[in-house]
Amino acid sequence: MNIGFIGLGQMGAGMAACLLKAGHSVTVFNRTAGKADGLKEKGAKVVASSAEACRGEAVVTMLANDEAIEEIVFGKNGMLVSLPPKALHVSSSTISVSMSERLTAAHAISNQRFVAAPVFGRPEAAAAGQLFVIAGGEKSAIDAGLPIFEAIGQKTFRIADTPRTANLVKLSGNFLIAAVIESLGEAIALVAKGGVEPKQYVEILTSTIFNAPVYKTYGGLIAGGKFTPAGFAAPLGQKDIRLTLEAADRLGVPLPIANVLRDRFISLLAHGGQELDWSAIGQLAAKDAALIVNEAASALSIRT
Repeated sequence: MNIGFIGLGQMGAGMAACLLKAGHSVTVFNRTAGKADGLKEKGAKVVASSAEACRGEAVVTMLANDEAIEEIVFGKNGMLVSLPPKALHVSSSTISVSMSERLTAAHAISNQRFVAAPVFGRPEAAAAGQLFVIAGGEKSAIDAGLPIFEAIGQKTFRIADTPRTANLVKLSGNFLIAAVIESLGEAIALVAKGGVEPKQYVEILTSTIFNAPVYKTYGGLIAGGKFTPAGFAAPLGQKDIRLTLEAADRLGVPLPIANVLRDRFISLLAHGGQELDWSAIGQLAAKDAALIVNEAASALSIRT
C-alpha cells in the first residue's frame, strides 16, 4: 500500500518502521523534522507538510492529543481537503470520544473512510510489530486497513462499526493500567517501609498471583525507579485520565478511582514530573510515606 504516516514519536516511529519492513511505500511527516531521519534511511519518503503525506491510499495518524488532530485534520490545507475520495484515515492516537465522533462525521462528508484504531503496547512493542489493535469503523474500512494492522500488530480486535467505541475501549484500558500503577506504588511503599526490598516484592507478586505483563512491566519500573526515558510521558497519562472522566460524564458512569488518578497525575506534574514516564505516579505513595525507595525519588522532590 501507499501509506502516509503523521506523528513520529516513540510509538509512531516504530509503527512506521514496521510498515516499511512489511514492504509498504511510506511517506512520513513530523513537525520536528529530525525525527524522520532514521526512517528516511530505511526507505521512507520524508515530506515537509502533512498534506503531502495524505495523497496515498491511506494515512495513519499517531498524535499526542485532540489539539494535534484538530490541526492536522481540520486546519488549513488539512487532511479533509488533502486526502483523496475513498482514501482511508486510520487514527491510532488516544483521543477523546467526542473528537472521534467529529472525525467520523467530517470524513463521511468528505467522502473519505475513517477507522479509529488505537493500540495497546509500549514503544518496544511498536518497534517489534507486536501491538494490539482495537479497530472501530465500517467493515469495509477496517478490511482496507488490515494490511496496516497486520504490519504493526500481533492481533486486531474488531470492536464495533462505530469508531468512537474503539476510543472508549482504549481510554478504559489506560484507566485500568493507571489504576494498577497506583495500587502497585501504594503496595510497594507499604512493604518497603516494613523492610521488604521492592524488587524482591515485585518478583514475588509477578511470579505468583499477579503473573501478568502489566504488573511485570510497571512493577519493575516502580521498584527500580526507571522513569526516564519516558516510554509514555506523564502528561499523556494525565490527558488520558481526563478524557476517561469526560467520557464517563457523558455516559453517566461514576468513576471514583479515576478521580483519584486525576489528582495523582496533577500532583506528579506539580512536582516537576513532566519528563517522567507515567508510571512515576507509583512513586508518590513513597513520598507520602516519607520513604526513599530509590534514586528516582529526587525527580519527585523527595528529600533524603
